[in-house]
Order: sequence, then structure tokens, then C-alpha cells
Amino acid sequence: MRRIRETLRLHLQADLSYNEIGRALKISKSVAGKYVSLARAAGIDWVVAQTLTDEELESRLYRPALPRSSHQLSPDFALVHQELKRAGVTLQLLWEEYARSLVGAGQQAYKYTSFCVKYRAWALGLKRSMRQTHIAGEKLFVDYAGQTVALIDAATGEIAAAQIFVATLGASNYTYACATARQTTADWIGAQVRALEFFGGVPRLIVPDQARALIKSPDRYDPEPNRLYDEFATHYGCALLAARPAHPRDKPKVENAVLVVERWILARLRNRRFFSLDELNRAIAALLVDLNQRPFKKLPGCRRSAFETLDAPALRPLPAQRFEACLWKSAKVNIDYHVEFDGHYYSVPHALVRTTVELRVSASLVECFAANQRVACHALSHRKGAHTTIAEHMPASHRAHLEWTPQKLIDWGRRIGVSAAAVVTWQLEHRPHPEQGYRACLGLQRLAREYTPARLEAACARALAIRAPTYRSVASILKNGLDRQPALFATTSTPLPTHENVRGPDYYH
Repeated sequence: MRRIRETLRLHLQADLSYNEIGRALKISKSVAGKYVSLARAAGIDWVVAQTLTDEELESRLYRPALPRSSHQLSPDFALVHQELKRAGVTLQLLWEEYARSLVGAGQQAYKYTSFCVKYRAWALGLKRSMRQTHIAGEKLFVDYAGQTVALIDAATGEIAAAQIFVATLGASNYTYACATARQTTADWIGAQVRALEFFGGVPRLIVPDQARALIKSPDRYDPEPNRLYDEFATHYGCALLAARPAHPRDKPKVENAVLVVERWILARLRNRRFFSLDELNRAIAALLVDLNQRPFKKLPGCRRSAFETLDAPALRPLPAQRFEACLWKSAKVNIDYHVEFDGHYYSVPHALVRTTVELRVSASLVECFAANQRVACHALSHRKGAHTTIAEHMPASHRAHLEWTPQKLIDWGRRIGVSAAAVVTWQLEHRPHPEQGYRACLGLQRLAREYTPARLEAACARALAIRAPTYRSVASILKNGLDRQPALFATTSTPLPTHENVRGPDYYH
């Protein structure tokens, strides 16, 4: 537009010829004449040209071209664009379907080349992608590949699908991959633990998908990770930045890494048969070395050299202990102050009866949390229906019952007196079940507190004399004050009178 404006100025204002204008502007005289002719046809002189912007001047000089009439029916490029996102769908296939659909309708279809050109021109008008700048050691992108690998059970022949986890660092594209049985929370976090150990350090941010196994409350702006994933991030001292749902461009590095792993690792393993996860992971690890050492096409070096130069020095060191994946579960405290996990019962403080606590279950421990405070810790047990009980969790009365032993009860009776010890011994020896004797002795202890030990000893002596050393008998004696009366059989005996009906002892000889 600068040359057009200068041509109009030199001809319309300075009154130079086309030849002179051509020599001054280094253009041909025919081109200079063309510019002047366009201005005259549009009714533009130099005064008007000075008031117009470049876009306005261009629109006045060059009228828009009239579209050519076409006999071909234009395809639905929006549908074409969506279909291309499906696995295995190509432009060739979509063009064939488009052309076939118009055969019966009597309309013409674009040739394949025109179809592709028009689609790409349409796609240029879509939303642009922003180029992201990745700082060394800042972000680790993680995801699962869409492809799986078949695992064969050697015993039954059953085939299971192993999932392929992929992680890549933003600055160097250094890539890690491994196989897991499923995509559970434990699988996700276990794979990320192994990835951090593979890289030998911790980035500042980890960028996952908003998978339900990791994110408790998915949200476009403020997703909330579940408790275990939050513990994982705290343990390694990094932050979590989940990508927005249905926005793969938020994590393009791992999307590309998944494609590379599928092409350079899974494609090479397509004809092999695997019978265990360990065997599959060994095969992936061997090919992973080659993948990270493949030279870049447009950049110097490879993923390995870029990692050693960029990301490795910027990563923070791993913690001294490896993160141990665990399971969080809510459980209600039963009336017997125990909670159940996997068929086994674990005690908690009795004050928590009928409340809900959180169980943190690891490979060796069961921890109980109430109000974010740990209130109990037990060794994990696999005995179904059994109990693990800590005495401190029990009420005082239950704890006393737990501490009852026959010798302890007999020693208590001896401290009261000989008769009390004899009654206690009788309770323990003549009851169908020891627990019944324990309860009777507990009743005797209550009587000692209520009537004094001296009266209990006297009552026990009277109960032994009448051959009724039961708790009920002792309690009745004390209630009726019989322990204060003279001892039984204390009076002197008188001889029988002489009478003819009394035979006497000699008769029986």
C-alpha cells in the first residue's frame, strides 16, 4: 500500500509521468498506470486518498471477487473435524463416505485434493493453541495411554488388559512408562512414585488428568484431590495442578509422549506375549532407554541429554523414605467400641462409640483418625471375625473385668478373712463357667464396700456353716443382719430322757 499511495501522490499531486514514477519507485510504468486507473475508477484523488487508512483504500481500489458458482455440495466440515478425533479415522475414509453419500442424490462431490484443501482452510479458523513455555524442573505431566497390552494367565489362559502409564518432564521431554494392572488410586500413585524414582528428583508441579481415582471433586477452576493423593503431594513436597476436563491442550507434553510410547514401545511389543506385569515392565524398560536416546529431529541432542542438561539439575531431591500407598475408608464405631475392616475388628477409645472415624490402612498398619487426630493404631490382621483390643480403649469397668484372674480374686478374699477366701474359692470351683464365678466375686466386693469387710467375713462364716456359700446367701445374711447373731450350734447339748420307747444305741448291736 505504500507504493500505491506514493504512485498516487507523484502522479496526482506532483504530475509525474508513468515512466518517471516507475524509475522513482522501481516499478514498471504499466503497474503505475494500473494504480492510477484503479483510483480514477473508484473516484479517489490525492486529497481523498490521504483521509483513508490502508484497509479502506485497499477495499475501495480492489472490489471483492465474486464467488464462482459451484455444482459440488460442500461437506459438513465440523462433523469431519469431530470424526477425525476418533481412533483410526482418516481424511481419505471421510472423503470416501462423503462422495458415496452423494452418488444416489445426483449431486457432485469434491475431488479428494479439493476436499482436503477446503477442510484445512476451514480448520485454520478454529481456536488457536497457545505455545507454552516450560521451565526446567517445574512440571511433570502424567497420564494413561489409550492402548493396553494383553496379559495372559498361564494357569487358566484368561487374558487381562494391562494399563500403560506415561510421565514426561516439560522442559526436556524425558519420558517414563510402566504397566499397571488397572487405573485405581493405588495404581495411579504407585506409578507416579516409580516415575519420580526414575527421574531421581521431584518437580514443583505434577499435572494429571481429573481422573476420579485422583480427584475427589472435579472442577474446571478448583479441583480437589482425594486425601491419599494430597498426602502423596505433601510427602514429596510438590503441588498438584490438574488439567481442565476435556482440555488435552493443558497437558500437550504427555499427550505427545503417549503417542510416542505407543509408536516406539507398544508397537514393537505387539507380537510378543506376556504372562506377568513384571515381565511386561522389563520389556518396556529396555525399550524406554532407546526411546529417550533417539535424536531430536529439529533440536540438538536427545531426551536423555536434554534431561541431564535442563531438568536433572533443577529437580529437588527425593525424600529419605518412599511414599507408602494406603487406603482411606470411613467406618462407624460400634457399641463395643470396635470398627470393622476386612472382617477384623479393631478397638478405638470407648468415648467414640456411635461416631464415624477415618481408617488409614497400609500394608502393615490400621490407623484410626477422629477430627484429623490419630486416636488408635493397630497391626493389620487378616483373621476374619477376630478382635484386636487395646486395654486403654476400654471403660474402667470393662478393663477391670478383663484383668480378673482366679488367683487375684482369691488373694482379695484372703485379705478379708479365711471365710471370705473360702467363699471366693467355692465360687470359682463350683460354677459351670469361670465368667459366672468372676461376676459372683465382683458382687462380694460390692458387699464389702457396702457392709464393711468385717461384716462380710462374718456373713461368709455363717454361709459356710449352713452349707450355702453362694453370693445370694451371703447377701441375704447381710441384709437381714444374721451375721450379728450368735454362731450356729454354739449351745450345749442335753441328754435324752429315759423312756421305754427309746431303744438306745445298744439295740442296734
